[in-house]
Amino acid sequence: MRKADLLKILDPLAGRLLLPVLSRPCPNTAHDFRRILIIRPGGIGDAVLLASPVKLIKQSYPDTHITILAERRNSGTFTLIPQVDKVLCYDRIGNFVQALRDYYDVVIDTEQWYRLSAMVARLVRAPVKIGFDSNERRSMFTHCIPYDQNAYEADNFLALLEPLGVSVKCDAGEASLVLPPQSVSKAVELLKPLCSDSFVVIFPGASIQEKRWGGRRFCLVAKRLAENGYKVVVVGGREEWADGNMIVGGGGLNLAGRTTLAETAAVIARSSLMISGDSGVLHIAAGLGIPTVSLFGPSNANKWAPKGERHVVLNHHLPCSPCSKFGSMPSCPIDLSCIKDITPDEVITAIGRLLSQPPEKK
Repeated sequence: MRKADLLKILDPLAGRLLLPVLSRPCPNTAHDFRRILIIRPGGIGDAVLLASPVKLIKQSYPDTHITILAERRNSGTFTLIPQVDKVLCYDRIGNFVQALRDYYDVVIDTEQWYRLSAMVARLVRAPVKIGFDSNERRSMFTHCIPYDQNAYEADNFLALLEPLGVSVKCDAGEASLVLPPQSVSKAVELLKPLCSDSFVVIFPGASIQEKRWGGRRFCLVAKRLAENGYKVVVVGGREEWADGNMIVGGGGLNLAGRTTLAETAAVIARSSLMISGDSGVLHIAAGLGIPTVSLFGPSNANKWAPKGERHVVLNHHLPCSPCSKFGSMPSCPIDLSCIKDITPDEVITAIGRLLSQPPEKK
């Protein structure tokens, strides 16, 4: 069983048994912002969407020291957000103890539903505690922020800044991520076999199987791209390696399992376009200002799909879709038709809308 699945099972039990034991924090008003702790468990996508809020905090309070309490699985994302001063991982016991021992002026829990992070926020030494009021977790905060299940998730995160007096105006299409120089150098080295040809990145993975479109469908798209002069680069983890080999065939480049998260971002930054399902890697492309074609079915495109004219979202809008909510998804009686019925032709047409010019040497 994955650690994330185990936490989902334990969380309701913890909410019933432990939350009532912790007293509600005394109401307090934020006046000093020298040290802020932001709690962000979960996956890469949520972490990427914190880039704009973190940037806005630094713009409003340049001297603020921002610490992120993340998980090991998403902590690498924060190397792409230069406004973050320090990253701790709650699943490293030493880091977790340090977060509880240190003093902060404000703690912001960005978790949307699960209760364990709210309890951590309550235990952290900070007079001001901000978080979503999505369930009984609201009793752990001095400032409860309404959570909108149908809003773009970045907008929900921006709402958490209101108690700080931070202006929440933000351009959804603005590039918000910055690449470490060493990752750029590594990407250049890895991409040498393409001889500087224009290329499209495909990420065939997803956090759960239900969001995957399938390697064979991506393979058909890759063949059509090759016919039109575009090389294909596949990115992802080791679990995407087999699909990657099938997708690139003999004419592309499979980098699945060969790059760190920052190096993956640097590869995407040199591409013409990114194709993916609902995934954290999709958000990285959008955060770098790269055009995307995304495939949505079980998950809520209004909440998670990139915004702006440079992003095309493919979604058949079946009556039962979206069915995913707070990371949980029921079994599907129609064999995931919402995403499987998206055709390679639809993807190629969407790519054509974004790449109207023939590929050129870079």
